[in-house]
Amino acid sequence: MKKWLQLTAVALLCAFVFPYPASAVKIVVDAGHGGYDPGAIGVGGLQEKTVNLDISLKLRDELQRRGYMVAMTREDDRFIALPDRVSFTNGQNADLFVSVHANSYPNASMTGSMVLYYDDDYPQADYPASEAMRALSAVNRAFATQMLQSFLAGTGLGNKGIVPSAVHVVRMGTIPSVLVETAFLSNPAEAALLAIPEKRTSMALAIADGIEAFRPPIFPDLGQHWAQQAVMRLYALGYVQGANNLFYPNQPLTRAELVTMLGRVFAGTPGAVDTAIVPCATAQTPAAGSGVTAAVYGTGGKEPICNVPVFRDLAATHWAYDAMRQAAASGWLQGYPDGTIRPNAPVTREESAVLLDRLLQLAIPASGSAATGKLPFTDVAPTAWSASAIARLAAAGIVQGASNDKFAPQRQVTRAEMSVMLDRYVNAAKDAG
Repeated sequence: MKKWLQLTAVALLCAFVFPYPASAVKIVVDAGHGGYDPGAIGVGGLQEKTVNLDISLKLRDELQRRGYMVAMTREDDRFIALPDRVSFTNGQNADLFVSVHANSYPNASMTGSMVLYYDDDYPQADYPASEAMRALSAVNRAFATQMLQSFLAGTGLGNKGIVPSAVHVVRMGTIPSVLVETAFLSNPAEAALLAIPEKRTSMALAIADGIEAFRPPIFPDLGQHWAQQAVMRLYALGYVQGANNLFYPNQPLTRAELVTMLGRVFAGTPGAVDTAIVPCATAQTPAAGSGVTAAVYGTGGKEPICNVPVFRDLAATHWAYDAMRQAAASGWLQGYPDGTIRPNAPVTREESAVLLDRLLQLAIPASGSAATGKLPFTDVAPTAWSASAIARLAAAGIVQGASNDKFAPQRQVTRAEMSVMLDRYVNAAKDAG
């Protein structure tokens, strides 16, 4: 079987580390009730399922605006059984679960907001919780506390506290979970509030504040950016990083950034980034009996490379010094005739394609064969130095044009564009086993 890529080992989080781990932030939003299950019927006939869905959709939009990934258990008026809501959530590889409800009580004078959560200090024998949720009790309690605090601050409603509960959706999952009881439909004043779209918006914003206070988003500048999911997948694998908790998706990619990203993705590909750089004297055949072999240098039996060019504009203190030296030693990155390597220079779309193609050929030797078929882009001449690389990557579905028939080879590639290209490669590698 062809060797596509030796992916970096990624440890899936089996337990939630308080307050939050460094991984892509994804929220499951659950609009309670739905379909033939209206939930509580409020004063004036307002149905809980309608209130829940409207607040949940507003919450989804706000969370996406802030840079979160969101999965909805329902986005329309349909019935979904409680076990199915939990199963859906468990399949999302998400970080937090929030269920949105409105409350009801026989005494119409009851008012205020509360947040339900599972707490193993208050177990109910008839309603056992999942083992994962039992272990998350302390985190659930902290999440519920923060959620209620933010919700009250954002809405001005009364405080009914956090409530240990055995409701199905907060006790049977595998991630920190809360259920927000926004207000009482059985109370005339609060039912009137729940009937006002602007008040429901303020409730959605308050729930978003609670989520953000407990779990700050990664790269909020991605928002609903077209490359958000690709960037988040690469971030979870450790392939891309940001600065100051921002990703700067539309910023031109520098040579240093490109080399670092490629080095992470193709780590372990023979000849790509695992070549040892040693002084030439060290690389010479050792004296008999010394026991020093090429394996000591981690070259997999290959001779170490010495006399790697020293680039006058690449200081040893540069953050990408090691990555760029390795790339130059391996031969897939070259300097310029004037002795520079220009680590901070922006990279064009064709330059990024050529470098990606070089590493692809190292990972899959057969991919180096001549590309067949006509170039799909009218602005890339068949004789251009980048033509074959662009043709191969286009045929593999890794690169696409800037428009229907234009590649824009001289345009600077952005951090978002390069992330999407690498994400396509990683997904193809997974599919190929």
